[in-house]
Amino acid sequence: MLRIVDRYLVRELLVSFLAAVAILLLVTVGATVADLLAKIARGRVAADLLLALIGLRTVDSLTLLVPMALFLAVQLAYGRLYRESEMAVFAASGLPVTGLVRPLLLLAVPMTFAMALISFWLAPAAVRQAQALQEEASRSLIVAGLEPGRFVELPNNDGVMYVDSMNADGTKFQKMFVASERTDAQAGHVNLNVITAADGELYHDANGAERYLGLNDGFRVEGVLGQDNYRLMRYARNDVKLTDTETDTNADSVKRSAPTRDLLASNDLVQRTEFQWRLAAPLSVLVLVLLALPLAKSSPREPRYARLLIALLAWVIYYNCLAIGRSKLSQGVFDPRIGFWWVQVPTALIALFLLWRSQRLPRPRAAARARTGAA
Repeated sequence: MLRIVDRYLVRELLVSFLAAVAILLLVTVGATVADLLAKIARGRVAADLLLALIGLRTVDSLTLLVPMALFLAVQLAYGRLYRESEMAVFAASGLPVTGLVRPLLLLAVPMTFAMALISFWLAPAAVRQAQALQEEASRSLIVAGLEPGRFVELPNNDGVMYVDSMNADGTKFQKMFVASERTDAQAGHVNLNVITAADGELYHDANGAERYLGLNDGFRVEGVLGQDNYRLMRYARNDVKLTDTETDTNADSVKRSAPTRDLLASNDLVQRTEFQWRLAAPLSVLVLVLLALPLAKSSPREPRYARLLIALLAWVIYYNCLAIGRSKLSQGVFDPRIGFWWVQVPTALIALFLLWRSQRLPRPRAAARARTGAA
């Protein structure tokens, strides 16, 4: 059975946690939308994938967002109780500072298991799904946003494109028309480029990295608007390189998408570092909760957000230590078996020391001066 005070504190923590999650999610989603819209404008991401990629990237960011939100929740909830003297009432009722740990653990322990699930399974699966969607988009004109029978604007305002029909997977088309205009700033005129084709196909090069449109039996018209010196070229075959897509095939994305069971069975230094990084996410929930409790202690006369700024500075130092450790582990400077314990254990010990120190009653100054004078 939960005590009345435990239920009260858990409710306060939960409300603050949900508020912190909502704010951090808003910031994260906003940054993700801005990044994806910039890539869509450059033609590196298909527009139809915007909502799906926002959701998948948000899931991937939860490993950092949730521990920080819980850390802020303790600061907001317990900090308010200290400022409004509710903690003094609890202390007068016989509730020590360590008695505040129980409601924290009631929220932190389930959150630790949830973070383990996200870090070891959901986040890598989200990264793999995002890579699969972008890979599919790079191999299909339909997924990339081109619709048969409709003029579609090309990325970066490079012109418009029209196809009469396409096959089911969007790799072959009939009767294509592309018109583009580009301004020559030095010459001070506009270049016009028109391409037509009876049919064609979308294909990748031998390495599978670059995309091309293979055009058959068409015309190409080039010239300057306002002049009559247009050049007409007829071709039987014309291959046009398309803008590269954002497929997230770099080394960091590949290791983040690897299944956890593959990391456990691997002896590769980078993959072992990735496993330790995933393990650090659920552990950071418990460590940050213990650290947040003594940092939330304040007096009613202190500024409202003074301790919150100190707590944020502590979180920045803690996370930067993890980031530095990740870099050193991947470079082989640290033994992978050590992992991030050199950050987690000292931080937990510091938190326990601050928690023990916060329970000690301050020594009366007047009595201390009197004893010093008598001596």
